[in-house]
Amino acid sequence: MDKLIITVAGDGTAVYSRNPYHVPCEDTKGVADEYIRAVDAGAAIAHIHGVYTHDPTVQPDGRRLSILVMEGCRDLDERIRAKCQPIMQFGMASVRQEQKLELWKTLRPEMSSINFNSHDEYFEPDPDSEPFGVYSVHPVSELREYCRLAKQHNIKLEIEAFNTGGYWAVEKIRSGRFWSDEDKKWQEDPGLLSDPLWISNYYGWTGQSWTPSTVAALKFMVENLSPHANWNLACQDVSSHWAMVAHAIGMGGHVRVGAEDCPFLEAGIYAKSNAELVEKTVCIARDLGRKIASPDEARRIIGLAS
Repeated sequence: MDKLIITVAGDGTAVYSRNPYHVPCEDTKGVADEYIRAVDAGAAIAHIHGVYTHDPTVQPDGRRLSILVMEGCRDLDERIRAKCQPIMQFGMASVRQEQKLELWKTLRPEMSSINFNSHDEYFEPDPDSEPFGVYSVHPVSELREYCRLAKQHNIKLEIEAFNTGGYWAVEKIRSGRFWSDEDKKWQEDPGLLSDPLWISNYYGWTGQSWTPSTVAALKFMVENLSPHANWNLACQDVSSHWAMVAHAIGMGGHVRVGAEDCPFLEAGIYAKSNAELVEKTVCIARDLGRKIASPDEARRIIGLAS
């Protein structure tokens, strides 16, 4: 069994902004300090959102997505890299392709996130707060272009799978055979995804791409996973989060924790920092006999150049 790779997703702006220890994304020094402490505590991957805003409503292109503030993203990236060397994984699968490409060209992260399902998220963690939604369809033609661009810029994709439909999209891309509506013929485009894949499975993410955060769902997703993939768990259901983390660790998977997913150490008790959430994960892993991967060990497992 490989050493455990811990990802920290430290930005809860869109989901848990009422967390009393929440650091807003605009505070790049504060956010960077959170990531640096989390890496020191045992995280190998820093899942970064950067500085961003959101479409207020569904736009004419039929999407409601996030909008990066590139200078803020650059500042956050530089602050983290100045103090530690985690795998920099720029998340924000919920930005438009032109911004994603600009980020890849300018900041050159080792990894970046792409949703292989459709975005259909409906965040409502506080019953008294305004719900927040993210919406976008990601057809195979778009995923194919993302994979081509990621390969061109030497970026490993974090493939987000909210349900097993994402696995179908993975295998479609891996087949290298695509139908062109414009030319009315099949096209060959092999080698767009390199092994080993890195697939993050999402549980308890509310919205119409939801998969329940249960052990049965976890086993189902893993049993249907591509044999060419490392898998990673992200669970946003606070009532089952830590149980799901423990099960994933015991099954040989990797895990993501942090203020975006679950800011609680236990029921009703907020962690004062992302580092505390990483420390709890390290303790669970050690109790289960699993060693923790350093950033360079994680690079070797994932298939990145160390």
